[in-house]
Amino acid sequence: MLLPACATWAAAWMAVGAPDVGIAGWMPAAVLWVLALAVAGALGWPLLDRRGRARAGGDPPPAGPRDGSSPRRRARITAVAATLLVVLACAALTATSAAAGLVERSRSPLAAAAEARSTVDVVIEATTAPRPMRAAVWAADEPMVRVDGVVVSVDGLPASGVPVTVGVSASTDVEWGARLAFSARAQALPAGEATAFRLVSPDRVAPVAGPPPWLAWASELRRGFAGAAAALDGDGGALVPGLAIGDTSAVGAELDAAMKASSLTHLTAVSGANCAIVTAAAFGLAAACGLGRRTRVVVALVALGGFVVLVTPQASVIRAAAMAVVILIGVATSRRAGGASALSVAVVLLLSHDPWLARDYGFALSAAATAGLLLLAAPLARRLSDVMPTPLAIVLAVPVAAQLACQPVLILLDPAISVYGVAANLLAAPAAPVGTVVGMLGCLVLPLLPSVGFALMQVAWVPATWIALVAHGAAGLPGGRLPWLPDAPGALVLVAATAVGLWLLLDPRGGRGLRRGAAGLLVLLVAVPIGVVAGPAAVARAAHPGEWDVADCDVGQGDAVIVRSEGAIALFDTGPDPAALERCLEFLGIERIDLLVLTHWDADHVAGSDAVVGMVQTVVHGPLDDERSSRVLDPLVTGGAEPVEVTAGRRGVLGDSRWSVLWPPPHTAPGNDASVVLELEGRLGSAIFLGDLGEQAQARLLASASLGPVDLVKVAHHGSADQSERLYETLSPTVGVIGVGADNGYGHPTGRLLGLLDRLGTATVRSDRSGTSLLSATGDGAFRLWTERGIGDVAPRP
Repeated sequence: MLLPACATWAAAWMAVGAPDVGIAGWMPAAVLWVLALAVAGALGWPLLDRRGRARAGGDPPPAGPRDGSSPRRRARITAVAATLLVVLACAALTATSAAAGLVERSRSPLAAAAEARSTVDVVIEATTAPRPMRAAVWAADEPMVRVDGVVVSVDGLPASGVPVTVGVSASTDVEWGARLAFSARAQALPAGEATAFRLVSPDRVAPVAGPPPWLAWASELRRGFAGAAAALDGDGGALVPGLAIGDTSAVGAELDAAMKASSLTHLTAVSGANCAIVTAAAFGLAAACGLGRRTRVVVALVALGGFVVLVTPQASVIRAAAMAVVILIGVATSRRAGGASALSVAVVLLLSHDPWLARDYGFALSAAATAGLLLLAAPLARRLSDVMPTPLAIVLAVPVAAQLACQPVLILLDPAISVYGVAANLLAAPAAPVGTVVGMLGCLVLPLLPSVGFALMQVAWVPATWIALVAHGAAGLPGGRLPWLPDAPGALVLVAATAVGLWLLLDPRGGRGLRRGAAGLLVLLVAVPIGVVAGPAAVARAAHPGEWDVADCDVGQGDAVIVRSEGAIALFDTGPDPAALERCLEFLGIERIDLLVLTHWDADHVAGSDAVVGMVQTVVHGPLDDERSSRVLDPLVTGGAEPVEVTAGRRGVLGDSRWSVLWPPPHTAPGNDASVVLELEGRLGSAIFLGDLGEQAQARLLASASLGPVDLVKVAHHGSADQSERLYETLSPTVGVIGVGADNGYGHPTGRLLGLLDRLGTATVRSDRSGTSLLSATGDGAFRLWTERGIGDVAPRP
């Protein structure tokens, strides 16, 4: 079943990205079905021919040398043809499912609303628990969460359940199965995305129905468990819900980064181990009660279903649950269900039901890790036992097998290899099962016996704290990330290197010359990608510091300022030249932009936006300006960005920083004085970005907003003389960043502005003299400054 599973995955991956939903969209499925029928006919024809001869009284042709075949050879040919038939049928089934799903998306009323850019009234049913957003915009003074769901109705009419996503206020009472009603605009997402539409700018989100009873109990249990875990101290308390039920909402940014760096995030993702514990416990309890085999299977299935409801159906959960169901059905029917076959059948069934899972990284990592354990752990343990004690070999083989299988997928997410991942998993492995089992028991017991449940959670806190310590320790070691080629080429090279390495390790056969050649190939497959990537990266690291908070890109006469907060990236304007912005982004290693702020529509602020098409998650902008704004926004939206028009009062989050829009007021005409002015507070202290606001608009801003001293200001209008002295005196910034081109012809920055900053004791950072500059906050209001022409410190004014 491994071949059909791989073929199904490949067919699903290609089919969901089909750009045409017409007749051409059905062609891959039709071709696969025709091929499957042809193979089925080739398999069935000899049998029909023999039966026809028998009914006619003739003898079948003798087997043997006359027809050039033998029974054994015919059996091999039949087996190959039967396998090919299953492969084609599975691939055709999932291609058909994908084509039908794409047609359903194209016929949804949301498709017409997205094309017309109109607002519709929708009712959706949540299919996941709310999740925090890395970069979000909201109108009130509270954070936003992301909710995935399916459409129930559009403008009061029933609609097919196409998948959608929407950002809502964190205070909205929403759980899996709840229904929400609101007005919003629809934005169509690329065909390959699991979500068909993004609903933007929702208005007055109102819960219209709670979860059904068979889901509501789990919501209350999760909420109570999370509340009790909040009383536990430190990172251990944050990890207990993750180990027990996969709830990582309490995991902070620092701990999350440490878990990722040490390859321990899988411990807080519910997977096969959790499902195996639940089903085995239920099966064993039913056996202890004297129930029959099939009754025990039913009890285990019910327990498994309840566990899936409790942890919510994440990609790794449904993979593990489907595999467990296949194994339990095999037990019920007295048929042995091997692990690899069960995994393959589960993959085929799930991808046939939802082909978009083929592009889900969580599903891919879960399936890859399981396949690695099933196919590689035992051979690795046997080979390692030749050089170490068998128990140690078994313990070491498990994380190595999982890491080898998952690493090509991880390369697609982050082009680097975790050097200490295996060691961290070895150290954390003894603690993980204890934390998981005891934590789950605490979750179940807590509503019935609160004291006992909390005591169990305190016990689970001990292994959880140990895991957190291991994560921080591994993440703090030098050289923890080995850079690798990015994207599909990097993954394919790593697959080839892994295959060659495993052959050398596990297969002692082969001539000395062949093994030497394979060893040389392995060295090349590893050394070349590392050299290609690490060489330039090492030069870049030597050229500029790896840790920085604000980057002022040298894009000529224009603005392009980057802010980094806990890994989230914001870009303020894009400058006049896409090539110049692209050079800066490549120099800093930026491949994703969570928040793009377009202050206004002048070319020196937005003409470089082509460089970031396809990289942006959210675009914040001021009042639209007909074709000028459409030329910039349309490609960004097509590339997957969500546009949000803002006025004073809008707020948002970027990593661990908060931001608020101070200007423009509503109904402001587009132009320099309608520039989006944004204030940001976080690790870098406080900063304000003034766009191209002129003196009169700056005076009105000062009168309308509550302003005080800031650590950094993006100087308005490239340092022109059109500035409000009172505004800068009120801000009293430590650093003033000026985006300006050398010999710009405007006289920017002017002597008036530079004299004003000098009187205030503000250090100026100018792109015309410094080139690209990086500022790193030191935490005491001062900055460490690196520029292309030197480094230094910027201290706050006494």
